[in-house]
Amino acid sequence: MALTGPSLSVMQVLIIGGTGLISAGIITHLLARQAQVTMYNRGQCERGVAQEVQRITGDRNQVDDFIATFKDRRFDVVIDMICFTPAQAEATLQAFSGRCEQLIFCSTVCTYGVKVPPQVLIDERFAQEPISQYGRDKLACERLMRQAHASGRVATTIIRPSHTYGQGSPLIDQLEFDAASWRRMERGEPVVLADDGLGLWQSTHRDDCGKLFAYAALNRRTFGEDYNATRNEVLTWRDYYAAVAAALGVAPTILSLPAGRIIRRDPGRFGLLSEITRFHGAYSSAKAVRDVPEFRCGTSLMQGAQMTFADQKRRGAWRGDAVDPVYDALVAEALSLA
Repeated sequence: MALTGPSLSVMQVLIIGGTGLISAGIITHLLARQAQVTMYNRGQCERGVAQEVQRITGDRNQVDDFIATFKDRRFDVVIDMICFTPAQAEATLQAFSGRCEQLIFCSTVCTYGVKVPPQVLIDERFAQEPISQYGRDKLACERLMRQAHASGRVATTIIRPSHTYGQGSPLIDQLEFDAASWRRMERGEPVVLADDGLGLWQSTHRDDCGKLFAYAALNRRTFGEDYNATRNEVLTWRDYYAAVAAALGVAPTILSLPAGRIIRRDPGRFGLLSEITRFHGAYSSAKAVRDVPEFRCGTSLMQGAQMTFADQKRRGAWRGDAVDPVYDALVAEALSLA
């Protein structure tokens, strides 16, 4: 049931989740395709959701109720955005096998691990050897999805975002999710990078990432396939900080420390650096562009950062005057070694 003209049936899409960052982009593009979108979640966070979106309230972890909710329903496409464990994947497959034409699973590039191939860019053929529990669990879910497709239970598509950002969430720096660097930059204070900021990184705005999910829907070329979902631009972390500084209209003062020193100062706070950003993160999405030609990323990091910061300030989530003794100590240590 492809949605290619006004005379054809409207594509019915269910999003499990639907209120997260990537989901916002997915919904934007599905509505542009004139799809009928329904979301299933606990109903605890539905800010900014378009009125056209229908809602079903429930908890996917109440497995019997979750499966019963959809016993007599059918959708053309189901997109599972909040499946993180094999048990959740099994529940999704039980609920929707035979009740949808395509099941799209949101995975992660963390399933690849941290090795770097000779060509630097990681494509979908690269060995999956995750180093985090999050990545291992997502990989286990992927395997269940592939088995379901191979056995004919349901056509599955696996999509692996990397760093996705945008309105509704903070913009990470190299060290942590809720970045201190940008507030410091705005105040004219030094910021810290790990290992001279020479690691490679990719960032994709939520609306660009959402295109791949939305236009993979009922695209038969994507059935049984897996895709990276990244903007075709690879930056060093120094490039990244320069683009964000431009979004803030400032000239940054950048210092460097070895990643190990930063992590030892506060392993809990700097877990992002420990598990992910101290390693290269450069991926090829050529396969996605080939099979889903609508997947074109048009938002630069500078543009996306401007929108993200404006949204934070509008919501009162920009803590520009926050006191941060841990980060101050990092700066003092970097200056002492300079």
